Amino acid sequence: MIDDALELAEDAMKSAQERLARELSRVRAGRANPALLDGVRVEAYGVQMSLREVATVSTADARLLIVKPFDANTISSVEKAIMNSGLGLNPSSDGVVLRVPIPPLTEERRRSLVKQVKDQAEEAKIAIRSGRREGNDLLKGAEKDKEISEDELKRGLDKVQELTNRYVAMIDSAVKKKESEIMDD
Repeated sequence: MIDDALELAEDAMKSAQERLARELSRVRAGRANPALLDGVRVEAYGVQMSLREVATVSTADARLLIVKPFDANTISSVEKAIMNSGLGLNPSSDGVVLRVPIPPLTEERRRSLVKQVKDQAEEAKIAIRSGRREGNDLLKGAEKDKEISEDELKRGLDKVQELTNRYVAMIDSAVKKKESEIMDD
């Protein structure tokens, strides 16, 4: 029963941590990162598609992304989608590829991004605590139904808390790394 509660809690915590990692990869840190364009949707062939479905994205250097559409006819749609993405990027086209320069971040924008990262981290911690609550509720229900003893309940609750502490530490570490990445560029 303790193992079931731990597995339930860890599944929720792991998904919260993975979601945060995906969100952090999309936060612009001043250097070119193909993941920056992951959320861009392109109107192509009469349908909304993700940028990755219509083009390859690579880095030329620390300040430049190269977007190469699979079909040259979609280049203007891709360019328009990047400009309208809200990322503050202005691609330039040569008819074959798009060059997307990554402008340096202002101090104010850096602080705004750090705040955004911390907000995302807090959401992840809330999800982790929710996973802890689910695991604890399962253990308490099992103890109430006389499936486990009071001592086993105490041991189980302690293990769930250890798991929670470990995931919160991983979140804090990821945020600290991303914050220094944003501020040190």
